[in-house]
Amino acid sequence: IFFSFLTDNFAHRTAVRQALANDKEWQEILVSLVLPLLEKQHNEVAYLVPWCQLGKPPKEGGVYEWVTFQMKPGGPALWGEAFRAAINAHINTGYTRLIGVFHTEYGLLNTVHVLWWNESSDDRAAGRHNAHEDARVVAAVRDSVRFLESQQNVLLIPLQCSPLK
Repeated sequence: IFFSFLTDNFAHRTAVRQALANDKEWQEILVSLVLPLLEKQHNEVAYLVPWCQLGKPPKEGGVYEWVTFQMKPGGPALWGEAFRAAINAHINTGYTRLIGVFHTEYGLLNTVHVLWWNESSDDRAAGRHNAHEDARVVAAVRDSVRFLESQQNVLLIPLQCSPLK
């Protein structure tokens, strides 16, 4: 189960967590059912990077790609410019739509999450193939990848209850 709370600050996050902790229905229905199934939990706090605005998909439907990059230690001062150039190169191809770029403040540091939207999984695959053949993308990624430790891509298909459906 993946829970994400968009909050304005730590005080707001603390208030939300406290409200959930005091919510009897939340405790009895959800937590009591989920807790026995829980093997591990990972928490982190990540912020939208200053050079990115939170985007929206152009229409309902589609699929999302959540890409997690573990960058070399040193933070954005070391790898930020090259990383931004690689993101912009992908945006400029027009094959995908950027929803947001997030950088960790707590949790595993030097982690960057990028959320992309595509019309379908097939469109995403075709666009990625085209990007790999685009000299501008290849050059930007080559410059950025020297700071990369690892990368993980996850395809997300929103449920009907998702605000990102």
